[in-house]
Amino acid sequence: MLDNPLMLISIIVVGGIFAQWLSWRIGVPSILLLLLSGVVFGPITGLIDPDALFGDLIQPVVAISVGLILYEGGLTLKISDLPKVGTVVRNLVSVGALATWIVSALAANLILGLSAALSALLGAVLVVTGPTVITPLLRHIRPKGAVGSILKWEGIVIDPIGATLTILVFEAIKIGSTTEATGHIVAAVLKTIFIGGGFGFVAAAILVLLLQRFWIPDYLQNAVSLMLVIAAFTGSNLLQHESGLLAATVMGFVLANQKRVDVEDIVEFKENLQVLLISMLFVVLAARLDIADLKAIALPGTIFVAVLILVARPVGVWLSTMGSALSKPERIFMALLAPRGIVAAAVASVLALELEHQGMEGARTIVAATFITIILTVAFYGLAAPGIARKLGIAESDPQGILFAGASEWVQEIAQLLQKQGLRVLLVDSNYDNIQKARMSGLPAVRRSILAEHLLDMLELAGIGRILAVTPNDWVNVLALQRFNRVFGRVNCYQLVWRPKQKQLERHEHLLGRPLFSEKVNGAKLSRLKEREFVAKATKITKDFTYANFLDKYDENVVPLFLMDEQKKLRILTTDQPIEPQPGQTILAFVQSTSPPPDPTPDVD
Repeated sequence: MLDNPLMLISIIVVGGIFAQWLSWRIGVPSILLLLLSGVVFGPITGLIDPDALFGDLIQPVVAISVGLILYEGGLTLKISDLPKVGTVVRNLVSVGALATWIVSALAANLILGLSAALSALLGAVLVVTGPTVITPLLRHIRPKGAVGSILKWEGIVIDPIGATLTILVFEAIKIGSTTEATGHIVAAVLKTIFIGGGFGFVAAAILVLLLQRFWIPDYLQNAVSLMLVIAAFTGSNLLQHESGLLAATVMGFVLANQKRVDVEDIVEFKENLQVLLISMLFVVLAARLDIADLKAIALPGTIFVAVLILVARPVGVWLSTMGSALSKPERIFMALLAPRGIVAAAVASVLALELEHQGMEGARTIVAATFITIILTVAFYGLAAPGIARKLGIAESDPQGILFAGASEWVQEIAQLLQKQGLRVLLVDSNYDNIQKARMSGLPAVRRSILAEHLLDMLELAGIGRILAVTPNDWVNVLALQRFNRVFGRVNCYQLVWRPKQKQLERHEHLLGRPLFSEKVNGAKLSRLKEREFVAKATKITKDFTYANFLDKYDENVVPLFLMDEQKKLRILTTDQPIEPQPGQTILAFVQSTSPPPDPTPDVD
């Protein structure tokens, strides 16, 4: 092992971030490469020994990092989702969690040969799923309906519940007496709820008050937010063991749903921090593994994970969704998506340290079984879930909806027209006025930069298959499409040039998206259409009313945008594909509602 702490920490950071980047480049779940990096740096090469490097600090460092990850998760939870998903989420994190715990514990006892007590402990660890593995899969699959929201809520809410359950089981094992343990567990649950929830709520209220009264300068907002969540986490943990995870989640949830101050900058900072924390945590925790321990339970561990996938999860989902409005395909899809992630790894690793301090045997088996479960569930669900979703009809093979990068007034008018035709639209813009107007018009809109680090994780992209980059900044549009290429494919990424004949753009033409509409149309021109009394309108072409008649009607004061057939298949018009509308198709275009004087403003070159 290297004995230079600076070099060791650098290896952890560089290796973790590189694994994240490489996973993005080759399109595999990042958790797999992070685990591989940790195993390579730790047990295979012996470069890193986390216990020697961090000593007694490893447990609090891991605990605080997990708390910050759950805080970021809480910031993504919107209470407006609850009327649609609340009942099922409640069942999943209660009845479903109980079913998963029981089946996992029985499987651990029968297959892995653990004692009843340690089997119950491992089952509690594996109750959690987690946003760090659920969210990327949902982003890739883009399921329709409420399924995506349900799984996102479950992944975040179940983490503090699972961690608390694990600690309660551990405490019960130490107490030994069933009678004493029962009373202890009831008291601990109540204390966790009130202390953790209370600390989280108070910390969020303090931050809102400070921001509302402008007592924090802009450059310190993220630092103070970090200070308060760590203080809430630590204070809650001091009064009740492991209640800090609930405090962190509640603080994020309260901040995300209050209306008094804008916390978008805090959300973006926490997204960036989460990437760094996850990268480091997985490398450090995987470096603590012993290859011999993994080999010792490789076969029984694989059978154990198969039971979790084929029995534990389906039973939990079936019990949780009885009587719900979810369709059978939706329930099947939910039953086939439960990867384990960073919280399971962290809890198992911290638990192993506690078990070793207590002199209890089985700590290594619990850690090895947890990491085998993480690797196999992420690999299985990552490979199988997208295809299963399409076969079940949960995800569309050719979604027709559109994501608009930019929400100017003319963009809103187009989006309203598409929405009236039954197509899903979503607008993203950093301009407050644009987003407020869009929402007041009944359009789904998100106030974020289209280049925000984790924007993809928070967008509901079900039913959306294309992106139109239409902001007033051509280079923002270029960068946005570079990011969304992997989501929609280059063929479904379109760009409206705001000002034509820019030499810099011409030199980088290979980076541009597919050119929108026609050569005579640019963003600057479309932004002036409202002044010239143009409106967005859908017109059906028939044998008696041809496309030529359509152009004659408006004296060619028309800007064709889209063509839609009778099956609601939408074709976006581009400069390289001239249109020939046929009878039965509907043309969506900007048309002049009156005949005002010609536009005195020349086209912008």
